[in-house]
Amino acid sequence: MSNRRDFIKKTTLGTLAISSVLGVSGFAANHENEEITAEPKEKKQQKPIIISTWNHGLPANKESWKNLKEGKSALDAIEAGMKIPEADPTVRSVGYGGYPDREGKVTLDACIMDHNSNCGSVCFLQGIMHPISVAKRVLQNTPHVMLAGQGALQFALSEGFKEENLLTPESEKDWKKWLEDSKYKPVINIENHDTISMLMLDQDGNLSGGCTTSGAAWKMHGRVGDSPIIGAGLFLDNEVGAAAATGLGEAVIRTAGSAMVVELMRQGKSPYDACKEITERIYNKHKNHKDMEYLQVGFIALNKNGEYAGYSLRSGFNYAVSDDVKGHRMEDAKFKMSWDK
Repeated sequence: MSNRRDFIKKTTLGTLAISSVLGVSGFAANHENEEITAEPKEKKQQKPIIISTWNHGLPANKESWKNLKEGKSALDAIEAGMKIPEADPTVRSVGYGGYPDREGKVTLDACIMDHNSNCGSVCFLQGIMHPISVAKRVLQNTPHVMLAGQGALQFALSEGFKEENLLTPESEKDWKKWLEDSKYKPVINIENHDTISMLMLDQDGNLSGGCTTSGAAWKMHGRVGDSPIIGAGLFLDNEVGAAAATGLGEAVIRTAGSAMVVELMRQGKSPYDACKEITERIYNKHKNHKDMEYLQVGFIALNKNGEYAGYSLRSGFNYAVSDDVKGHRMEDAKFKMSWDK
């Protein structure tokens, strides 16, 4: 039986349909203002490999790696790693101590996904230290993908999680200072603080991933970003690869960013080319948008061969990498433009 790639090659209608959905045709031919950057040499790695966004991805990677090497499952390893920044009050965009919304409430989003496309997600969750753990319980113990708000909290409490105050004195002080002017502008890519997204290729060659965040600072109460949305903040197909996003969630949601990165890898693009093309698409859709002044988005991607990459709209995005070849380290992503442009 022919596989999906053969079917697409043999079926003109399928090719036209995919081209219309992705808008790939002619996409790369019209970039007059593009900053030219050479594609990095593809990084072929032995499995396992873990990549995750930003500096706080490094301690998360180390904990995930430790658990993976101890024989824990990929989901357990991702959960263990994600819990590190969730519990760290100095990481101001994830979990405990995260910047609150306009009402002074710390609200959390998280999701997790395994190689069989099983998903668990929570959004607008309050009072629970580890939303990634609740998301994993949604995957394991419910027939659903996403639970929200009070329902997510009720589920977490029923699963034995403890409700606690996540607003630290430092975050409360910053919120009260913001109230003096109450001028909303998302805190994105400030002091390397943003969503943590993690992708993993385990020792069996299977892909998994997760995201966790407290979202944009001073957001409207009830706002949900891309991080808990499968296909936006995180997506994977175990036949192809995995991708995850960071930055302004609204821009990622508008383009189904991570799903599109994976789909481009399905068509044969490298992780770098796939991340770059979807970042370019976001730029083209937002270059005249009100969000453009502070817009930052970045993607990481990992394919089944262990090749990985990151790319962002603006400078400053980096990601953590862990493998048996070079150990744990940070790598800088290529980008389209600097912040002063």
